Amino acid sequence: MKKTLFSKYFYICSSIILISTTFLGVVLLVFAAQYFKNDKYGLLDRNVEQAVALTNLNYSSNDYLYVDSTRLQPYYQLQGQAIDADIFLVNLEGRTLLCSNTTDCNHVNYLLPTAVLSRLENNGYYRETGKLGGIYETSYYTVGRPVTGSDGQMVGAVFASCSSGALTTFLVDIFQMYVISAALVMLFSFIIIYFVTSNMVRPLQDMLAATQSFSKGDFSIRVPAEGDDEVAMLASAFNSMASSLAVMESTRRSFTANVSHELKTPMTTIGGFIDGILDGTIPPEKQNYYLKIVSGEVQRLSRMVRSMLSIARIEAGELTIAPVTVEITEIVTRTVFTFEQRINEKEIEILGLDAQHHPVEADADLVHQVIYNLVDNAVKFVNQGGYIEFAYWNEGGMTFTSVKNSGAGVAPEEIPKLFDRFYKSDKSRSLDKNGVGLGLSIVKTIVNLHNGEIFVRSEPGKYTEFVFSLPTAPQAKKALFRKHEKRTEPERKGDNP
Repeated sequence: MKKTLFSKYFYICSSIILISTTFLGVVLLVFAAQYFKNDKYGLLDRNVEQAVALTNLNYSSNDYLYVDSTRLQPYYQLQGQAIDADIFLVNLEGRTLLCSNTTDCNHVNYLLPTAVLSRLENNGYYRETGKLGGIYETSYYTVGRPVTGSDGQMVGAVFASCSSGALTTFLVDIFQMYVISAALVMLFSFIIIYFVTSNMVRPLQDMLAATQSFSKGDFSIRVPAEGDDEVAMLASAFNSMASSLAVMESTRRSFTANVSHELKTPMTTIGGFIDGILDGTIPPEKQNYYLKIVSGEVQRLSRMVRSMLSIARIEAGELTIAPVTVEITEIVTRTVFTFEQRINEKEIEILGLDAQHHPVEADADLVHQVIYNLVDNAVKFVNQGGYIEFAYWNEGGMTFTSVKNSGAGVAPEEIPKLFDRFYKSDKSRSLDKNGVGLGLSIVKTIVNLHNGEIFVRSEPGKYTEFVFSLPTAPQAKKALFRKHEKRTEPERKGDNP
């Protein structure tokens, strides 16, 4: 039989309660028996002392020659009946002279053992739980005290005995009351433990059901996280993990679909044109034209493969950065020059290249890749005759770089998706036919590797601005203690009033 966590916890708690209740019952019975025994001895002892006092008084009133049994007998009977015990007087030979039980007394048929009297004489007190030398057939509680003469010597003894069988009756009554009370308490405890255990285990059972759904590819299930204990914290962490897995699964599926689509389009183009050349469908005078198209598609595939390899290296942790002090403004200037032909073709105005030095602590090659992708993106989407502006400022130990271009801008609902892999807005699909939608994703990853951030600001129909931050170089931080003047934006070509 499969043991669930619920059954284990329930059985453990129930067993602990059962063992504890049993132990408490045993302890209760032991203490109850001891209490009953001490109480009986105390009762016998008090009555023996009274009987001895009456006997000594009677003996002294007869000049220590004899005791008057006719006068003592009623007192012995009254005391014996009051405590349900036998009270009897013996001489030094152990013979019974007087007994409270006048109808069924067996003391007169036996002599009290000499050892009992010797012990009483030596100690001045006698106590026993037993058969009193064979006088009784069952166990009795017995207490004895000496009777002394005029010289203080023992001349006899008074004993009081009661059956110890009453202890059994007493313990049975105590046990019955305890069992009934314990049974009610345990029943109530088991009910509480059942529901408490069920509530504690339910989130774990929900997690088990959720993991089984996860194994089938369904990441929509969430576990209720109620309270602030460890189980609730575990449920919250589990839900966060489920959300992350759902995002990862969605990203994986989207990535696979996008890669398949992006690879299929150029490969279909390449295959179609090459087949057309080989089977003569494309005439010789047009083959160079189509071969240039094939070459462009091959280059596009090459760029996409390099981008995917870069992402794979970053995710695998194989891409390590080697930060050095680099001048961000110099990298921007060199990068812009590589786009000179395209800038001239679109008559783009470049602003901000004459900015002061802003050294940062970063990997020079990776920073160049960031700048290249952002500038390439700006050149693609700037409007004809528009502008591209670069700006820099320091804040909180970080150097911020802005790449801003005029143009159609980006719709607010598309901004959160710009850094997703293979994402292309509807406008960019018509303007950027060679891109694969991985550049901005790589840019964000590289910036994050440098503990920086990147964000987008855009106003549709006016501009788009990418801003990223990198750690300021150590030697440049000393100059940042002075109060910075508020940066004002220069008037740009194409800005609306």
